[in-house]
Order: sequence, then structure tokens, then C-alpha cells
Amino acid sequence: MIVGIPKEIKNHEYRIGMTPAGVRELVGAGHTVVVESNGGDAIGFDNAAYIAAGAEIAATAEEVFARAEMIIKVKEPQPNECRMLREEQLLFTYLHLAPDPEQAKLLQASGATAIAYETVTSARGGLPLLAPMSEVAGRMSVQAGAYHLEKAQGGNGTLLGGVPGVEPGKVLILGGGVVGTNAARMAAGMGAQVTILDRSIERLQQLDDLFQGRVVGVYSTQDAVERYALEADVVVGAVLIPGASAPKLINRHHVSAMKKGSVLVDVAIDQGGCFETSHATTHQDPTFVVDDVVHYCVANMPGGVARTSTMALTNATLPYALRLAGQGLNALRSDAHFANGLNVHAGHITNEAVAEALGVAFLPAEKVLNSFMQSA
Repeated sequence: MIVGIPKEIKNHEYRIGMTPAGVRELVGAGHTVVVESNGGDAIGFDNAAYIAAGAEIAATAEEVFARAEMIIKVKEPQPNECRMLREEQLLFTYLHLAPDPEQAKLLQASGATAIAYETVTSARGGLPLLAPMSEVAGRMSVQAGAYHLEKAQGGNGTLLGGVPGVEPGKVLILGGGVVGTNAARMAAGMGAQVTILDRSIERLQQLDDLFQGRVVGVYSTQDAVERYALEADVVVGAVLIPGASAPKLINRHHVSAMKKGSVLVDVAIDQGGCFETSHATTHQDPTFVVDDVVHYCVANMPGGVARTSTMALTNATLPYALRLAGQGLNALRSDAHFANGLNVHAGHITNEAVAEALGVAFLPAEKVLNSFMQSA
């Protein structure tokens, strides 16, 4: 198979869909890999490194899309990239379609098959291709919150860890999954007072064992959200419903009642955000203020540490990329968890949560895959 790796074009996005090490694995398995010129240059993966790994270098994205049978990216395709996709071409990347009807329509119109990292599941119930970036985003969320608490950045001037004689800042984390756990690890390490809200008693028990009293776990109710949000200096939104729009846990009333200069970090912004007042921002212009509360809603947070993020992401995606390149859609037919990543095929939305969020018709992935086998 011919695999194409275009350069990412989203604002301040320096990650790339495949490292030279990954290219070497694909080429060793008999595939052709075409990488856009300077695609990884910003993070130390120059053209020479890709050539040494066996890749061919394309001068433009148009050449990559035209030659490739499968496109591997990091972020969702931008409109001009969607228009370069074609029927029977595979796209393997993050999509986050639920809050993005324009992208969904363009992908449907392309006729391509789009497989989303964020909805591939594992036998243990996890999201193996989302987890690496969730780990990064969780850790970055507290860094971002601490920085924007500084008075010069619009915050209330609180040092999260405090100093002897001065109480530390308070961090509220909504959701005890991968993002929330990593955010708690960073916040507790800084010396902040940390509370996690979650609706799974089992998960709260696991967090209690993990943090040994350094983090307080509280069952999430509307009362608990309101109580702890109004006391917090930093609130990290870390709630995820795979494929679906994130629930709005902090509403405009809560924001207006929060401490002046407190900071909301919405890690769920890729799925529409879990704060009612959120809208997506960029690394170039990361924050805005509503009712004297700073909002950090960067939609590609891990892109800020692009080298670490690229290596962490591609470590997870490479085995799946090898299977797709070797087997095509048969790789999904033989693995129900991989098949959960199928979001768009031949003009149809094939993920139920995505279809529900977009308000469109849903074609089950298994029907697509069974039809594919019958016609093969």
C-alpha cells in the first residue's frame, strides 16, 4: 500500500503522523511511504531522516494526497485537505466529528473511509489511541492553569503550591479518567489542594488507592460541581464520552459566580467542551475572559510539546497503521475494537455517538464491513 504522511497545517501544530522509525517499519513490511517535505522538520525529523528510513519525499500536500491509498495524520483534516480525499482512500487520524458538522459533511462528500483514533477501543474498555494524548493534555492542563493564574496573564495571582505560611491553590478536576488522573498527578506534585469529581465509585476507589490521600475524590453531582467550582482557582474539564459531544458541567451561572481571576482549562474542547462558555482557541491566542474568569481552550494542547506528543502518539498508532496498510478494511472486520474507530465510509456516518451528536443517519460499521467482504 502507498501510505501518505502530509504536514499538519492547523495553527501551531508541529506534530506529524509518523516518525522516521515508523516509516522504517512500514517500508520493511513492503509498503511505500510518501512524506511531505519538511513535515517533521520543526521537531527534529528532517527530510534526510525520512529518506534514510526509506520514505519518498513529496514537494506538496497535493502530491501526497494524490499518490496515497492511505493518509495518516494527527489532527482532523482541514477543509482543503478534505477536498483532496477521494473514494476508497483511507484516512487514519483524530477526527472529533461530534462538534464539527462541516468536517463531517466534507468527509461524507469525499467518499473516503475515515477511521478516528479517538473511538478505537481496547478489550479492557480503554481508548488506546486517545490515551497518549490524554496523558500529555492532562499534564499540560495544570501547567497551563498555573501559568495563567499569574497576575500578568490575567489570573488572580495565586501560586498553586503556596509557600510556608500561605495556603496553596485549589484545583478541581472534572472526570477521573486518563486526563483527570494525569492532571491530578501534576497538581498534587505542585502541592495544590486537589479534588476530583467522578460518577464511578469504582474509579474513585482506584484514585484513592493511587494518591493515598493526596487527592480528594468526590462523587459528582450538580451540587458538588457548583460547590467545588466556586472555591477553585483552577478547574480542569476532563470529561469524555467517546465520540459524543462533551456534557456541559459548568454553566454560565457557575462562571459568573466563580472567583475573579480563576482559570478554566477545557481539555474536552475537541469534543465541544464541558464548560458552557468555552470556545476553541489556539496556541497563538490561547485564552479569553468571561465574567473575569480566564478560559484556556486550546483544541490541540499536545501540539505545544510536539516532539514528545508525536513519539507518544505514533508508538500507539503504528501497530494499527501496519495492520491497515497490510489488510485494508479487513483489519477492522477481524477486530471489533479497531472497527469502533470507523466513523465515515462511502458517504455514511458509521459511529452511533457521532451520528447522534450531528443529528444525521447512522449506518452501523458492521454492515459496512460485511458489505465490503461480500463485494471483495
